[in-house]
Amino acid sequence: MDFLYYPFGFLLLLGVVVTVHEFGHFIVARWSGVHVLRFSVGFGRALLSHRDRRGTEFTLAAIPLGGYVRMLDDRDPDQAELSSDELLQQMKVEGSAVVSYMDLTPWWRIAIALAGPAANFVLAFVIFWFISVAGSMQPLPMVDVPEPDSPLARAGLDAPAQIVAIDANDILGWQAAQLTLSRRLGDTGAIEFTFKDLRSAVIRTLEVPINEWHSSDVEPNFITSLGLKPTTFSVVGEVVEDSAAERAGLETGDFVVAVDGSPVHYWRDWVEVIESHPKDVIALSVRRGGRAISVQAQPDERVTSDGVKHGFLGVGPAYVEVAYGPFEAIAEGLSQTWEKTAMTLEFLKKMIFGQVSVRNLVGPVGIAQVAGQVVQSSWLQFVTVMALMSISVGIMNLLPIPLLDGGHILFNSIEVVTGKPVPERVQVVGVQIGLALVGGLFVLATYNDILRIF
Repeated sequence: MDFLYYPFGFLLLLGVVVTVHEFGHFIVARWSGVHVLRFSVGFGRALLSHRDRRGTEFTLAAIPLGGYVRMLDDRDPDQAELSSDELLQQMKVEGSAVVSYMDLTPWWRIAIALAGPAANFVLAFVIFWFISVAGSMQPLPMVDVPEPDSPLARAGLDAPAQIVAIDANDILGWQAAQLTLSRRLGDTGAIEFTFKDLRSAVIRTLEVPINEWHSSDVEPNFITSLGLKPTTFSVVGEVVEDSAAERAGLETGDFVVAVDGSPVHYWRDWVEVIESHPKDVIALSVRRGGRAISVQAQPDERVTSDGVKHGFLGVGPAYVEVAYGPFEAIAEGLSQTWEKTAMTLEFLKKMIFGQVSVRNLVGPVGIAQVAGQVVQSSWLQFVTVMALMSISVGIMNLLPIPLLDGGHILFNSIEVVTGKPVPERVQVVGVQIGLALVGGLFVLATYNDILRIF
């Protein structure tokens, strides 16, 4: 039944992003006074429909690949031949003035076009604000010694370490590391890493040279390609109050490197040793602030329901809690939205100038795959993807391509400057060109999705 997560995730992800986008258009259209005939999420045949007291039909349609807000417009051939009385009767509105889209000033039309993308950026901000307030526990980004022939090994990383920063950006978790590295896609130069050596506590800065980094790759793995080996070391992240660990004098940040003279390296290895020594005194070799110290600990005993005895020390792995107060989160939400918008624009620029392969474009099948995976993973990842998708939809719709919101903004801006509308013939040709561009991108993205599958 896991396959059901993919359509569910896709519909939930795209449904929210599209509904918010179209609501932006809708609410500003209502403010302008123009009559809204239909608010539709999806295209094609209506599955659900409701008409409000102002004559607007709200529709959920069968093809979930977008949506639209249809306004009263004299240029619409289905509306042009109808009189005001006939329109009122069709819309089931009594006693209200009929305002057409073309009756509005160009400034109102620009505002309506801008409102959809603006709503997408607002949605992203709200999601990032909510994530900041809710907080999250993230494992510290620790890495093992890289393979000898890897880029990081050649740069000089030769000890277990924690990533402190990448390109001068503070790194608290692996998600931040992935996003920061993704901004360097297609670049030539060097990626600057700041590491903390877990044994010596020395902070080191290393530079990894890159040349057109992953510019032609599809679904590049930024982490492994550099030689980064994420792991969880036997580093104490939490000491439980009144526990055997606290009585032994263990502290947050201690790196346990041996138990009774036998080396331990990873968290799971240390846990196995502790569980196998209930009430036994064990000697721990610890690195603390670059110094080697010895600690004597005696794990408490716990008995499971089936009578098996386990040792319990009272420690937790190295995690960091990232959380903000409601007011602090406003600045964080704005910062995250700005950073992700800049990252998306940078990626778009690189794709236009050939620094990044167009094979990285993702279509509906790819979106469904990502949505299905993250909806099974965690709500945090899912809403993060939703915020990134919302930003992408907002940016794409602002491109000055006829048929998109950016095209409407362009035509109406020309009218503001010249004082007269763009000739209808020019608009028709522009829409045809826009339809070809958007259709071509859709076909290309879908083709990429199929290639990824097979």
